Amino acid sequence: MRRFEGKIVWVTGGGSGIGEAAALALAREGAAIVLTGRRQAPLDDVAGRVRELGSTCYVQPGDLMDPLSVRRIGDFIGGEIGRLDILLNNAGLNINDRHWNKLTPENAHLMINGNLAAAAQCVTVALPIMRAQQDGLIIHTASVAGRFVGGFPGPLYSAAKHGVVAMSHSINMEECVHGIRSCVFLPGEVATPILDRRPNPVGPEERARMVQPQDCADLILYIASLPKRLVMNEVMLSPSWNRAYVAAIQNLSSL
Repeated sequence: MRRFEGKIVWVTGGGSGIGEAAALALAREGAAIVLTGRRQAPLDDVAGRVRELGSTCYVQPGDLMDPLSVRRIGDFIGGEIGRLDILLNNAGLNINDRHWNKLTPENAHLMINGNLAAAAQCVTVALPIMRAQQDGLIIHTASVAGRFVGGFPGPLYSAAKHGVVAMSHSINMEECVHGIRSCVFLPGEVATPILDRRPNPVGPEERARMVQPQDCADLILYIASLPKRLVMNEVMLSPSWNRAYVAAIQNLSSL
């Protein structure tokens, strides 16, 4: 029997990158997948591959920055499916004009909403379903930028991901009595399409050295496989060829 047979998993940001890889990995183990993202076509593509693996897939597109969209998807899961075992809170975004000398009120609002408020809104609709079951797991894709402030991601991405880290720990503090566990996953540089949003996109040689989406999916499977008595509160996964470290070494050698 596959490990997640009969489990319902809601994957946000499920049309590409980490969300896509995790949805397929969980589906291989029998989980039924609810896929959410802003674009219908990538979701339909991933859903087709989930079904080819013999698992059920529900496509629920929506803008998770919009509370009404989040409520609609939450109502679908609670009302039509009737349970939710895992929320993979994975959706996020970044922009080119990410530093203070280019930030505006509009894109500051976008960064905080897209990386923190959207994740928090998904939690608010998942928790009532999980409380009723007295069981549930939430895995948040944050970033090493949620622990360390650096230059690559931009200040508001870092600020929002720090918020996701704090949010995850607070869920464990308040919801452990309901059998709900929360893990915040902090990957380093991952070779996903979000890299294309950088001011200076990274080439294929550098991307090959980074964490790959499948690496993240493998770790998510491990977290999801832990027994209910355990919670992995926080976990970090980085490439061994850490470009920030390499840059620091090169700067030291030039002194």
